[in-house]
Amino acid sequence: MLRVTNRLLLGLVGLGLLALGAAALVAAADLPARWGFGLPSGWSWTGPQEVVLAEGDRTQWRGERWWWPTVFAVLGALVALLLWWLLAQLGRGRVREMTIGRPAGDGPGERPGDGPEERPDNGPDAVLRARALEEAMADEAGTLPGVQRAAVRLVGRPRAPRARIGLLLEPYAVPDEAVHLLGTEVLENARTSAGLAQLPAETRLRAVRHRPSRVG
Repeated sequence: MLRVTNRLLLGLVGLGLLALGAAALVAAADLPARWGFGLPSGWSWTGPQEVVLAEGDRTQWRGERWWWPTVFAVLGALVALLLWWLLAQLGRGRVREMTIGRPAGDGPGERPGDGPEERPDNGPDAVLRARALEEAMADEAGTLPGVQRAAVRLVGRPRAPRARIGLLLEPYAVPDEAVHLLGTEVLENARTSAGLAQLPAETRLRAVRHRPSRVG
């Protein structure tokens, strides 16, 4: 739902900005006079010397008691909408919950080639909080040789997530060994426990920087 709303808002804002840009181009280039076409009646922005709103349009509602409360309410709602939109963009793509299903061939008495009609009924799928899986993966990755600390974030779709992993390595760590163990142990365990066909990952390595100590 959030993705649909986000695309709808982006489309509306894009159309609005496109319309404003076209109006500015028409007026600034004095296209009505050059190309010989007219603009709608009441449209004040018709040439390079004109303004968007005439003085009468800008001042006609100032004497009304509802004018300023309405202006502030609309501006406040606009600011709240933009803040909500910004927060939605910052959190976009992160998996919140995952549906756990048993992968084909992992069930008791089930073979990889069995069709859906031949598979036993394993009951309804369970829902797993992605944060719990992230913490479990980070804890396990933190126990690998040469790894001081690990951070994991799951992004993408709930049924096809991707892992973004950051490893803080000790000075004596072997990066190739750490990455190999991460794939064969941590990612494989997470993939199996979540019932995923695959769990692609992007790993970033960073070494610990120790401050030099004074001797003597």
